[in-house]
Amino acid sequence: MGVVSTERIVGVGSGVKDLATEDMTLNIGPQHPSTHGVLRLRITLDGERIAAAEPIIGYMHRGAEKLFEVRDYRQIIVLANRHDWLSAFASELGVVMAVERMLGMEVPVRAVWARTLLAELNRVLNHLMFLGSYPLEIGAITPMFYAFTEREQLQHVMEEISGGRMHYMFNRVGGLKEELPAGWLGRVSEAITAVRRGVAQIDRLITGNEIFRARTRGVGALTREQVEQYGVSGPIARAAGVDFDLRRDEPYLAYGELADVLRVPVRSEGDCLARFECLLDQVHVSLDLADACVERLAALPPGPINQRLPKVLKVPEGHTYAWTENPLGINGYYLVSHGEKTPWRLKLRSASFNNIQVLTEILPGNLVADMIAILGSMFFVVGDIDK
Repeated sequence: MGVVSTERIVGVGSGVKDLATEDMTLNIGPQHPSTHGVLRLRITLDGERIAAAEPIIGYMHRGAEKLFEVRDYRQIIVLANRHDWLSAFASELGVVMAVERMLGMEVPVRAVWARTLLAELNRVLNHLMFLGSYPLEIGAITPMFYAFTEREQLQHVMEEISGGRMHYMFNRVGGLKEELPAGWLGRVSEAITAVRRGVAQIDRLITGNEIFRARTRGVGALTREQVEQYGVSGPIARAAGVDFDLRRDEPYLAYGELADVLRVPVRSEGDCLARFECLLDQVHVSLDLADACVERLAALPPGPINQRLPKVLKVPEGHTYAWTENPLGINGYYLVSHGEKTPWRLKLRSASFNNIQVLTEILPGNLVADMIAILGSMFFVVGDIDK
C-alpha cells in the first residue's frame, strides 16, 4: 500500500448544523496486487466502500512505438512480443500480418496453419496463468500448482520449436523462422491431451467451490454499454454479453476454415465469476482448435514454411491496419510506411489499455474487500497497458 491522505469535506447550508464527513484517498501501488506489473490505483473511500477510482498508468512505459520507428521490419518483432509477455507469439502476428499486407505477400499454407496452431497454444498458456493466479489472489493456492503443471506441458513444445519460453521470436515476415521439428506434432498432441486432463481438475476444484462463488458472483459487474463505451474486448467483453470474436467475425490465418470447431463462449452477467468462466471455456475451445490444426498440418504435403526475403526489406509507401484476437482482447497495428526499411509510424492498440480504463466505472460502489477480486478478474498485463 502507498501513502494515505485525508480529504475533509464540510457541508454548510441553511438550517443545517455543522456537518463534517471525511473521505479517505488511498493509493494502491504503484504495484499490482499480485506483482504482475506496476499499476497504481487512487481510490476514494467512503467508509469501507469505494466512492471513486482512478487507474494511474505509465510506470512501465518503454516507448515501444517510438522504438518501432528506428528498427527495421525484422527487428520490430523482438519488441512487439514483449509488451504482453504472456501472449508473445500472438503479439508478433499483428506486426508481420500488417507488413505482409503492405507487401501484397502470400504466406505458404503450411505457415498459415502452423501460425494458427501456435497462436492457440499461446492463448492457452496465457489463460492458464490467469486461471491459476486469479484464485490465488482471493485465497486459493492449489489451482496455481495445477495451472503451472499444465503450462509446463505446453512450454516444452513451444520451447522446442522456438528456443524461447516467453519471447518466441518465431514469426517472420512471410511465414515462420524454420520448419517444424520431426515428430513435433505428435508431442503437441500428447501435450494437448495432458492439458485437457489438468484443466478439468481446475474446473472441478474451482467453479463449484462455494467460497470462490461467494467472492465472485455479482461482484464487479460490467454492462454491455460500458464495454462499448470504453472499447473493452476479449473474454472480459464476452462475459458481459458482447458476442464478438475476430477469429469468427473477421477471420484471419486459418480460422475461416475452422468455423465448425471455433465456438465463442459468452456470458451475460458481466461479473467476476462470468469472466473466469469465459476464460475457462476458451481454454477448451483453443485446445479443440489446436487439435484441428495438428490434424491438418499432419495431412499437408511437404512445402515451404516461409518466403525468401531480400537482404534489405523495404515496405512500399502507404498505410494499413491489421488487427488480431489476442488472448486478452483485440490488438490493432496501424502501419504507415514512407517506403523505407523502417516504419514511419506503427501505432499499437493493445487490449489491456482499454480494458483497464473501465475500472473507473466498475470499482465505485464496491467494498474494498472486493477490490482485489475485481482487479484480478480483469486479466491484464501491465506492459500491455504502458507499452
